[in-house]
Amino acid sequence: MTTYVARRLLQTIFLLFLLSIILFALVNLAPGGPLASYGQGRRLRPEQAEILKRQFGLDKPLPLQYVYWLVGNDWTKVDTNGDGVPDEQGSRKGILRGDFGFSYRTRKPVLNEIGLRFPNTIYLMGITMAVALLVALPIGIISAVKQYSLFDLFATTFSFAGQAIPEFWLGLLLIIVFYAWLRNPFTGEPLLPSGGMTSLEGAASLSDRISHLILPVLTGTLGWIAWYSRFLRSSMLEVLPKDFLRTARAKGLPERMVIYKHGLRNAIIPLVTVLALDIPYIFTGAVLTETIFSWPGMGRLYYQSAVERDYPLLLAILIIGAAFIILSNLLADILYAYLDPRIRYQ
Repeated sequence: MTTYVARRLLQTIFLLFLLSIILFALVNLAPGGPLASYGQGRRLRPEQAEILKRQFGLDKPLPLQYVYWLVGNDWTKVDTNGDGVPDEQGSRKGILRGDFGFSYRTRKPVLNEIGLRFPNTIYLMGITMAVALLVALPIGIISAVKQYSLFDLFATTFSFAGQAIPEFWLGLLLIIVFYAWLRNPFTGEPLLPSGGMTSLEGAASLSDRISHLILPVLTGTLGWIAWYSRFLRSSMLEVLPKDFLRTARAKGLPERMVIYKHGLRNAIIPLVTVLALDIPYIFTGAVLTETIFSWPGMGRLYYQSAVERDYPLLLAILIIGAAFIILSNLLADILYAYLDPRIRYQ
């Protein structure tokens, strides 16, 4: 297992290097460029555009920009403000040494911008994924055990509806119903807030935080519950007729132990792959959900950086997100060996 993990980690390094080249090229070759947002509402004079290009390092050839972005250029200071004096902001250590540069929009370090929003995304997406699993696993198991029952038909219908409803449409619908239409019978205020993490007057209140979580979590969990429950139902239906479950019943084991200890442990293995692909959402966040509900997380930050062409911030989110995806797949492979003793990696 140690040899397998070491080999996969080496493959991960090479894959991330290739991804960094592809992502850097695609982002920087996109139409517009980072100066396009500066031209909105006012026209830049040529000398102003040249100063901005020098500040952002856009006056260098694209391959040299990639080298600076990857390994840094701290061996030489750069004049970024046009006053003829080299300054610290013009030099950077490169992403290989943990320096993702400065945001074009805020002029603050990229990792500081990510650090401010990362806990908010973990807070929202962690709760969303936990609620989705707590609801989806029992639904999938019961639907498989009681196949073609009324519960199974209802769960199947719910799964198709949950996968078909667009997330942005559901979020807007929930805002209309619970914020615009329904009112608190005691205060006359909207039943649930339409966005944000807390209200200004209830920043430290637990009930206020929970009320702000309800609509984003409902929007995010519906699709996951539908997907996970349907996937687990299909996997359980393949396991239930197996001979080892008949043997467990013949030994006199309780039906609950047969289903949950022997059946579920084998049926949940394919679900691990699906979960591994969704784990990066805990870092990157849900772009639509966070944008609709004004949640200050990574998904909204990604959207803002893409719209405003904040390339250093956008590239940092893409690269770190790609690393999370690759490492989560490695984690899935390791969990395979733990859940299924027949699997051994050499």
